[in-house]
Parts: sequence; C-alpha cells; structure tokens
Amino acid sequence: MPRSGDVVPDATVERLPLYHQALVELARTGETTVSSVKLAELAGVNAAKVRKDLSFLGSYGTRGVGYDVDFLTIQVSRTLGLTGDSSVVIVGFGNLGQALAKYGGFADRGFPVVAIVDADPTKVGTAVKETDGVVVQHVDELAKIVRSQGVAVGVIATPAESAQSAADALVGAGVQSILSFAPVVLDIPETIPWRKVDLATELQILSFYQARSGSLQHPA
Repeated sequence: MPRSGDVVPDATVERLPLYHQALVELARTGETTVSSVKLAELAGVNAAKVRKDLSFLGSYGTRGVGYDVDFLTIQVSRTLGLTGDSSVVIVGFGNLGQALAKYGGFADRGFPVVAIVDADPTKVGTAVKETDGVVVQHVDELAKIVRSQGVAVGVIATPAESAQSAADALVGAGVQSILSFAPVVLDIPETIPWRKVDLATELQILSFYQARSGSLQHPA
C-alpha cells in the first residue's frame, strides 16, 4: 500500500482495477504467483508499465519468481479502497438505469446496489429482482436513503437535463463519490470525487481510430 503522502499517478489508478480483476481470476484458478509479463498480458498493458505501476504500491516482486498473487491482491485492494462493500444508489430508472440495476458486476466487485430512485411516480414501487428485490423509491427520499443505508456512491443515470439536479441531490444527501452516465459536465464540489462515462464520446473516439486505420490501409 502507498506510504502516507505518496501520490499514485492517475494513469496508474486507472490501471489498478485491471490488475485487480486479473489477480482475482488468477487466484480463482489456483495460481499463487504471477510474473509481470503474465499480469501485463492479462491486463492488456506492457510488463514495464506493470512493474512501474506496482512500484508505487511498494511492491517489487521477486526476481525469477514474480509476485505473490494473494499479497498483491491485498495491496491493490487496499490502494483502491476495496476493503469492504461500498453501497450504491442509482438515480434514474429509465432504460439506462434499469440496465445498470440489473448488471450483476457491481455487487460482484463490492458495489451492491441498495437503492434506486426516480422522479416518475409510475416507476416508484417497481421491484428489481436482480438487486435482491430493491424497490424503486421517489427521488425525494434520497437523503433519508443515503443516511439510513450508509450509501457511499451515487450513480447518475438520468437524461442530461436532469443530471445537475441529481448531482446536487446526491451531494446534499452526503454521498462520498459520484459516477455519472449523463453526457454533460457537472458542477460538483472538489471535495467529492466523481467520474463521467459518456458512451457517445467513447464511440466517437473509436470512430477516429477506425477512420485513421482505414486511411492508413487504403491511401488515396
């Protein structure tokens, strides 16, 4: 785990979940050690990057042996703050919110969806069996839900025009971090970490590389 005061680069932080996923799978298959080359292959990066990233955690492996899978998993988990479950509330139960609520990967990785809220009264009362029967509640209940269930993470799955009000409500309710799927920049206090996932933007980036690849393969 990084020493107090050490700064882990953002790029390294973004790769740590990849290493964690690979390590969990290695442990599941009974592997006890892993080389930087193998870990790099599983994470989709190069070995030099793996060694540099893990050095920020104070883990250097053993020459000729590699890294202890269980120990490294603990180190990465602690660095990512995965020492226990972090409860999630989803704001918005439209098509995207429903898909997110039914995605089992959140709970599997320590982020159980414990509450879902929406402003549409016709959606309130809907039970989502994939979340152990969590029932959609009205967004006006958000602050009470966060307090009573110890919600740590708020996920915004609303249309763009409602995203800022959802963010304001989550901040006011006391969530510790926010993940937004709304295609808009939000005004959120610097004290609250937040990330934006814009699927359309990602597709446009892919389009750029696709077009570039095509121009390289088929010059005019």
